[in-house]
Amino acid sequence: MSTSGSPLALPAVFSYGLFGLPLAMLALPIYIYVAPFYTQRSSLGLAQIGAVLLAARIAAAFIDPALGAWIARGARSYALCIALALPLLLLGFGALFHPPVMPEGATLAWFLASLLLVYAAYGLASIAHQSWGAALSQALDQRSRVTAVREGCGLVGVILAAGLTSVLGYEGLSLVFAVCLLACATVLLRYGPRPPRPVAPPNILATSWSVPFRQRAFRHLFAILLINGVAAAIPATLFLFFAGDYLRLGPYAGLFLIVYFCAAAASMPLWVALARRYGEARAWSASMLAAALVFVWAYGLDAGAMWGFGTICLLSGLALGADLALPPALLAGLIGAAGHAGRHEAAYFGWWNWGVQMSLALAAGIALPLLAWLGYVPGQGGGLPALSAAYALLPCILKVAAALLLWRAPLQHIYKEIRPHEPQDR
Repeated sequence: MSTSGSPLALPAVFSYGLFGLPLAMLALPIYIYVAPFYTQRSSLGLAQIGAVLLAARIAAAFIDPALGAWIARGARSYALCIALALPLLLLGFGALFHPPVMPEGATLAWFLASLLLVYAAYGLASIAHQSWGAALSQALDQRSRVTAVREGCGLVGVILAAGLTSVLGYEGLSLVFAVCLLACATVLLRYGPRPPRPVAPPNILATSWSVPFRQRAFRHLFAILLINGVAAAIPATLFLFFAGDYLRLGPYAGLFLIVYFCAAAASMPLWVALARRYGEARAWSASMLAAALVFVWAYGLDAGAMWGFGTICLLSGLALGADLALPPALLAGLIGAAGHAGRHEAAYFGWWNWGVQMSLALAAGIALPLLAWLGYVPGQGGGLPALSAAYALLPCILKVAAALLLWRAPLQHIYKEIRPHEPQDR
């Protein structure tokens, strides 16, 4: 592990971060495409789909901390955990997007079981991968570099998934996902930089679950994660409905996603530079405010506003780069400042993924049934004002709230403890 300012070699960082590509190829369909997919290809209603997503994501939210504690408790190799997750990821993705023709009740059960398998496998792989990255370095510039490369590779995976789904459908996406998953995992496991093996301290069985929440800074950061996560998950859940039914631009949905995520990828070096100069917390809070100022204009769009929505996707995508690169780096710094580097990364990232899953659960479990109650039925034209307000206004309110909380969060000790040899009068 690099604790000094000496840089990790770029090929080593890239061989680590590349595994973020197939994980993102899996995440995009789950978070954006799965609800419209089952709306179109099954007899399930919007409220039923929302209820299954809520149940599966709440279950996954409690699985992730257990996985994190399991990894930390046994001081298990991150590489071994990723290898164990590979066959489960392949099986779960195939089952979720290639369901057999069944009665409604059986379809509901299949949908729920497939989601649970995917979430468990994704949780195991992502917790191990994130913990691996956090253990590589505690230097401020290095930790943001590691997360930026990982999330940048993830954005390539998101763009690839959006393009493949639009051109080749879910069959082509499944094949390319399988190839990318196995290839990138091979690069990681064979050539990735090796962090120190996790050390299980005494009595970790009793303490691993609670260690993160003993840190005041983590409690604040976790609350911000939840609020900002819901703000991001609502438009992700409703994106295809908004683009198709409200804007009448459904055929261009894939293009909008590509613009959005390409802008995020392009912005990452800027956010890393701003984090190095002003700190990760301030850079992240500035990106939240910028995202809200841009995204609120989606509420005033009319049907067919292709250029207007494309511009919003471009500008809000620039802000997304901070959402992806900075929070994991901030958490890695918090782990180091608490003296838990090399011991408790998996416990922290287990709870971190719990927060992500709960954000997604709240977004889907509240937004979809609420819209159904307000009269919105996909493809039938009713309830469009409610769809527009839920998609554009609510996320902006939550973004502003998260930014204000982050601005006042007690995180400055992270920088002081990570860089103890710097002059104190700077």
